[in-house]
Amino acid sequence: MGCGTWAWGNRLLWGYDPSMDEELRAVFNRCVSGGVTLFDTGDSYGTGRLNGRSESLLGEFAQAYTGANQEQICIATKLAAYPWRLTRGAMVKAGKASAERLGRPIDLVQMHWSTANYAPWQENALLDGLGDLFEQGLVKGVGLSNFGPQRLRLAHQRLAARGVPIATLQVQYSLLSTYPVTELGLKEVCDELGIRLIAYSPLGLGLLTGKYAVGGTLPKGLRGLVFRQLLPGIQPLLEGMGAIATTRQKTPAQIALNWCICKGTIPIPGAKTVQQAEQNLGALGWQLDEGEVAELDRLAAKSDKKMVQNIFQSR
Repeated sequence: MGCGTWAWGNRLLWGYDPSMDEELRAVFNRCVSGGVTLFDTGDSYGTGRLNGRSESLLGEFAQAYTGANQEQICIATKLAAYPWRLTRGAMVKAGKASAERLGRPIDLVQMHWSTANYAPWQENALLDGLGDLFEQGLVKGVGLSNFGPQRLRLAHQRLAARGVPIATLQVQYSLLSTYPVTELGLKEVCDELGIRLIAYSPLGLGLLTGKYAVGGTLPKGLRGLVFRQLLPGIQPLLEGMGAIATTRQKTPAQIALNWCICKGTIPIPGAKTVQQAEQNLGALGWQLDEGEVAELDRLAAKSDKKMVQNIFQSR
């Protein structure tokens, strides 16, 4: 299953306003026309009154789009490992519900997180459900999210016994979150097993865009608190990114995304405006050289602060 080298992560959670729909449609159209054809969402992106709104919107946009790369559109969704999803049948039911909201078959279905950190006994049934969706022809590919190397090998073994390949693994990965690769060694395991690594939050919640500075205006709430804690310790990294961006005539965000691509991953940044989509597209069609990648690696390793890891990330 082709995934491309770049994707759009579509998370419609808190603060969603229906007035955003047409802007998001324009973002989708611009991404596809620009060669971005993998779109990632989840059945938990839009809960309560929104009720899967993210999937519904993506499906609507995909059906309405006509133009370049129309046939290459690939929609991936993640099925949440909710505590009440205890059986393989529950996972199949969830997949069917997502496909109904999308208005089309699911190209890539993913288990949203590993349950290893709190209910390891729950995991096998959910993996079996993913396998059932694949065997029944309800999805074209199967992927995982937030699995560490140990759990990934176990999942791979279980699904491979049924002839079900794992196409992708999605983890939090950026210059501020190298842990899955540098400490867990996930890239090597994925390469060994033939799995593509997808990098979510490749811009570090926006910290790697160059938009925020110590003493400047920061987001409100928990995100702002995280920014205040991280910004002082990552200044050398941000300055190094800025220097490379100036030399390359690119933006810091484009440097951060291109670094992910150079590392052999598929970054999935979000975009809520066409302007953001245009900036993200500017990360394509060129590549950092080995010296620049090495310098960014060095600065990332020396940073005093790192992004907090997802609590569901297993080992």
